[in-house]
Amino acid sequence: MNGLGSGQPLGLGTLVRLRRRQQTPDGVRRLPVPDGMTAPLGCDAVAVPDRLGPLVVPRLPRVGCVYADGAHWWWIVPSDSDYALPWPAPAHYAPGAPVPATARLIHRPEGTIPYTPPIPLYLSLCRVTGTTPDWSRAVSA
Repeated sequence: MNGLGSGQPLGLGTLVRLRRRQQTPDGVRRLPVPDGMTAPLGCDAVAVPDRLGPLVVPRLPRVGCVYADGAHWWWIVPSDSDYALPWPAPAHYAPGAPVPATARLIHRPEGTIPYTPPIPLYLSLCRVTGTTPDWSRAVSA
């Protein structure tokens, strides 16, 4: 028995998600989704230095909720948007969307969904940081 009542063993992905949801450092809070919005896919965040935020915005087909804390912009993405995808430095992927308590909402999209699409965000960050997307790199034998 897995303790969740289904009788099925837990997969590695489930265990990782459960562990991620348990960790929230001091001085940090889980990012709030604005009133009237829903996050049916869960929430993670991608932090970028604030100097890069304005360079990323015009490259995106849709900008979801964005928070800022004076040093970083925090983009809301669906949970597990880092699956098999190493985000380019200096971006930081934050499972569960823990952000500094000082972060404030600077952009709210129309509608009820808070997400910035993760693949366009990833590609935009690769472009502004001069990083080759992970799937475009040569594979060594």
